[in-house]
Amino acid sequence: MISVVEVKTKRQRKKFVDFPTKLYKGNDCYVHPLRMDEFAIFDPKKNVSFDECDMVFYLAYKDGHVAGRICGIIQKVYNSKTETKKVRFSRFDCIEDFEVAKALLSKIEEWAKMMGMDTVHGPLGFHDLEREGLLIDGFDRLATFEENYNFPYYKEYLEQLGYVKDIDYLSFTIKLPEKSDDRVQKLSDLVMKRYNLRIATAKNKKEYINKYKDGIFDLLDEAYGDLYGVIPYNEKLRKQIIDQFNLIINLEYLITILDENDKVVAFGFGLPSIAKSVQKSKGKLLPLGVFRILHDKNHCKLADFGLIGVRKDLQGKGIPAIILNYIVEAAKQVGVTRVETNHSLETNLKILQTWKNFDDVEQHKRYRVFTKDLNEKKKSGAKKSVKKVTKKKSTSVKSNKTKQKSNTTSNRKYTNKK
Repeated sequence: MISVVEVKTKRQRKKFVDFPTKLYKGNDCYVHPLRMDEFAIFDPKKNVSFDECDMVFYLAYKDGHVAGRICGIIQKVYNSKTETKKVRFSRFDCIEDFEVAKALLSKIEEWAKMMGMDTVHGPLGFHDLEREGLLIDGFDRLATFEENYNFPYYKEYLEQLGYVKDIDYLSFTIKLPEKSDDRVQKLSDLVMKRYNLRIATAKNKKEYINKYKDGIFDLLDEAYGDLYGVIPYNEKLRKQIIDQFNLIINLEYLITILDENDKVVAFGFGLPSIAKSVQKSKGKLLPLGVFRILHDKNHCKLADFGLIGVRKDLQGKGIPAIILNYIVEAAKQVGVTRVETNHSLETNLKILQTWKNFDDVEQHKRYRVFTKDLNEKKKSGAKKSVKKVTKKKSTSVKSNKTKQKSNTTSNRKYTNKK
């Protein structure tokens, strides 16, 4: 027997957070998010998205045992921006049982209708820097700390339930060149001089963040604001994101470019890969998790490319090449030999071409956002009823012997055209 209950108690929240760890036990590719961050999503004091979202959390039980989970999110800022009535689903996990998946998604659809929404799409989080997209290719590859991982049957279940592709994200793995290209460095120097730009500096990470965080987030809003699923980053959300990533931010992988007025015009950053350390600790920071993360932060051979942003009036000027060259050379200095890109929208042709400019690159993962129109059944039902009425009308015209044959024929032709 399958039942679905809303998560309300502390015990239920613990089951919600810990369920994926049990589900993917023994899987070499799954990486649990930090448990402290996952528990924080239930707390309005820690999750600033409570200010701009409605949300609900469900657990599915089968024969008395937790069999699945799901979160529903109404991102009101995004809906207002796009003039839509959408519910996002997030943190969707379940055992290999179609009926469990059906029960969970049906509950989200019921909630969506109750809240006046007409579409469900996901997996998507509270904002664009959360895990998003369902893995549909690359199940044998280790997830990064920032990525979702799921079993192949998730896609099959969603499609059986009427969900279709909305958009895909692509991820790439890049082997860093052993030798530096002097031509890239010369081009970088030329572009920086032509547009009177300079690379930002600071005494330490704290000073760096304090000086440039607002400029970086403002540019992030400008450069990514029109892309799928993106919302503007308000002051509270900016602070929350910095707090979440502060432990692993490494200035060696971060570049900020300023103009002659010390305004941020471009930025790019990477992160040392902490996937293995988080995996070993199952998302726990204590007692050993934080030490594993700090070790990998300074000794890993793999890094994750984060984001690149360039002010619109300077796009197409070769600045992404400067940013990538800077990060690549810095990463090589600390022993990194390979990087993985963040999610790149399949429609973002500029960034896709940027990755493909590397000599040794492989597109190794694909993530999909699914969507379902909750009014689709109602629309198809309306069409069927029209056909029935039309058929009935045609029959009555044909059987009406009081009509002249010519009139009957013309009426029948008219009915068929409709």
